[in-house]
This record gives sequence, C-alpha cells and structure tokens, in this order.
Amino acid sequence: MSEMLPPILLAYVGDAVFELYIRQALIRQGAKPVNQLHRAATRFTSAAGQAEILRWLEPQLTEEEMVFVRRGRNTKSKVPKNADMAEYRLATGLETLFGYLYLSGAQERLDELFSFIDVGEV
Repeated sequence: MSEMLPPILLAYVGDAVFELYIRQALIRQGAKPVNQLHRAATRFTSAAGQAEILRWLEPQLTEEEMVFVRRGRNTKSKVPKNADMAEYRLATGLETLFGYLYLSGAQERLDELFSFIDVGEV
C-alpha cells in the first residue's frame, strides 16, 4: 500500500518518523533542558541536516530504496524561503524513504539506517 501513496504523503509521514528517531537518540544521551534538545534536533531535522544525512546514507541504500528517494526528491512542492532548493529536495527524498519504510512495516531497516546517523553529544 505505501508504494502507491504519492511521495509528498510519504514525506509527510517520514518527516515525523525521522524527527522521532532523532529525539529518541538525543533523549538516550540523558536529561537535558528542552531548549538544548530542540537546538540539537534542529541540526538534523532542517533541510540542510537531512540533505547531509541522505548523502551519508546513500551508499547503504538498496536500489528499491533509491527509487523512493528519487521519487521524493523529484516531487514538486513549495520550497520554504529559508531553505536551499537542492537541499530541500534531498531532504524530501530522505523523508519519503523514511515514510515508505515506516508504512511498509520495515522497522528493522529503519533502525539499521538510523544506526549510521551519529547525533553526537548534546
């Protein structure tokens, strides 16, 4: 079913899934003030941060996963004023992939891909 959804809907879900993974990783580091956690999360959840993460993950992706990245990247949507268009498109590709994997029930694959993302210390 998830492969039939428009990429923009997969990205919508994937954005929430990605943010949740980031927040969980930050919380596992221990209790910190919420504003500090928010600043740290924003580094990864911004278009620039997500574009960079996609570049790190690309060598780990299967051809099927790259199809969803490309579908998301090529989706026409309004780019926010504060975002670079190329980075925004890459970020949408990452979100589309995460949405597809989540809705397909591929929890282990999501965990595996996220294990390549180093959120560092807050």
